Amino acid sequence: MNYFDYAASTPLHSEAALVYTKLSESCYGNTSSLHEVGAMAQNMLAHCRGEFADMLRVESAGIYFTAGGTESNLLSILSLAKANKHKGNHIITTLGEHPSVDSALEYLREDGFTITKIPFTQDGFVNLDLFKKAITDTTILVSVQHINPEIGTIQPLKEISKIVKEHDILLHSDCIQSFGKVDLQSVANLVDSLTISAHKVYGPKGVGMAYIDPKHRIVPVFPGLVHESRFRGGTVNVPGIAAFTTAAKMSQHNKELFTTFRNAFSDKIKPFSELFTMYNCDDKDKQLPQIVGLRVHHVEGQLMMLELNRRGYAISTGSACQVGQQTSSKAMMALQIEPQEAKEFIRISFGNTTTLESVRALADCLIQVRQQFHRTTATIESI
Repeated sequence: MNYFDYAASTPLHSEAALVYTKLSESCYGNTSSLHEVGAMAQNMLAHCRGEFADMLRVESAGIYFTAGGTESNLLSILSLAKANKHKGNHIITTLGEHPSVDSALEYLREDGFTITKIPFTQDGFVNLDLFKKAITDTTILVSVQHINPEIGTIQPLKEISKIVKEHDILLHSDCIQSFGKVDLQSVANLVDSLTISAHKVYGPKGVGMAYIDPKHRIVPVFPGLVHESRFRGGTVNVPGIAAFTTAAKMSQHNKELFTTFRNAFSDKIKPFSELFTMYNCDDKDKQLPQIVGLRVHHVEGQLMMLELNRRGYAISTGSACQVGQQTSSKAMMALQIEPQEAKEFIRISFGNTTTLESVRALADCLIQVRQQFHRTTATIESI
């Protein structure tokens, strides 16, 4: 199988797997236990916390390890909102956020908060004019994903940060798709909180991290929690966190290589513009090259994905956390694409096993499949 779904999940790196296995055998204590075995686990946890603090150039006191990106988003948003409810009850986000962000905001809506969702411009960026107009005296929190996982656009967090700081509003950013792919040190200093996930960077599943600036008061979402400074419950997964740390330190920003792959794919399908719409940004520095979002005209993405799978290519129809639901791609909704056209969306993403040859072969197969659907449809209509 030729794997082109790295934006959904990545294979575990061999060195990260080795760390996980070794520590599962030798560092198995509960970090809350007061005996020597527990102290060993606590020391390893503190070491990993320091490593991530160095990678992001933030204070280690703001690093909280979680069970994944979803939990990181949920706990960060809920905690910050509840801690600042005395200042207001309005939150601004975008139409293109990850389902975990939507879930947290829906929970807060039921708790009396009001939510405003901003669409994208036609280039895939937050509409800043509408964003500014949405700010009110009761706005306390903004949540904007750093890189869209379906079309790869990099949101203007610097501009957004400047706007919210002028109004004393907190800024949360889901950086799960950007960590390990772009330098997050500058972003970490723009936001009040951010989240990342291990399995997007060749680490183990079920491990994530949230950073919340230590100057902010953390409100436990659920009473009685004791782990990670009362931020969450559940025994801390020290071997998984150590493996995550190992994978994160080995991540490389292969922008030039992935740009070559993207250009090769684009060159293949460009002569068939009547069959495909590829969501490219004019400014190449504002789009992650390894994520290719496109619409296959008049063929639903689910059908195209299944046909390519049958031919040995693994792609997706958008965020893996919403596959199987009868909803359109979040990015297509944010771009305000017509519902039927939005269902024609597919996503291709590159990773460490991708080759130029496989990219070109995928593009050829995609063209062949689309032309085959056209011929089949034409035959049926002539009968």
